[in-house]
Amino acid sequence: MRRAGTAAAVLALVTACGAGPSEVAGGGEAPTGVAPGVTLYFLDAQGELTAQVRETGRLGSISEAMSLLLSGPGDSELDTGIAATGAQRMTVTVREDEIELMTPLAADEVTPAGIDQIVCTALAVHVQSGGSPDTGVRVRFTLPSPESDEVRGCPVIG
Repeated sequence: MRRAGTAAAVLALVTACGAGPSEVAGGGEAPTGVAPGVTLYFLDAQGELTAQVRETGRLGSISEAMSLLLSGPGDSELDTGIAATGAQRMTVTVREDEIELMTPLAADEVTPAGIDQIVCTALAVHVQSGGSPDTGVRVRFTLPSPESDEVRGCPVIG
């Protein structure tokens, strides 16, 4: 009997507080960080960007995705616009509205489609981690170039 009385008292307090029903407030897009692997972008036979999921069992970081991207398309029939180098690490800085990537490459070692591969791969990981698809990506090369100053978006994400 005592529990029933306590529950009734709590119910009376809650309903008597004067707060009326409220509408559901939107919290924005939910993060989608659960992933079977990392989405990398390579080039198909027509030179168009195409996604390839590398099954790693987790999403990983932008830096890890860049290492996988620089290692090439593997045994797939896809191609890359990024020259093969021994270096497979990029420095990644994520700010509120921009991702900056310091590549181990000179601008002449990456085709325009290769730059898109880098941008789209970084942005794919960022978006899967709950980031905005409107985030810009700046790709820096080992030697200063006009390409290093441009903030880019991905033509297939967003």
